[in-house]
Amino acid sequence: MVNTNMLKGKIVENGMSVAEVAKAIGISTASLYRKINGCGEKMLIKDAYAIGKLLELTGEEMNAIFFCPSSLKCETKA
Repeated sequence: MVNTNMLKGKIVENGMSVAEVAKAIGISTASLYRKINGCGEKMLIKDAYAIGKLLELTGEEMNAIFFCPSSLKCETKA
């Protein structure tokens, strides 16, 4: 499951929108929204890698965002 809040936060931190990220990685905005929100489409490893590279995420951030266990409901406790 994708940690949607953390991913959206990183997108904003980088001064981008979801639409800009989608265009940069070569998918439609609607597809990226579905992948982020888990509505039918699954986030592929190649998509996660492309987003991570684009946003210059660390390995730790990649794990926290893209490999969030569903049992944690992808909420960070900071």
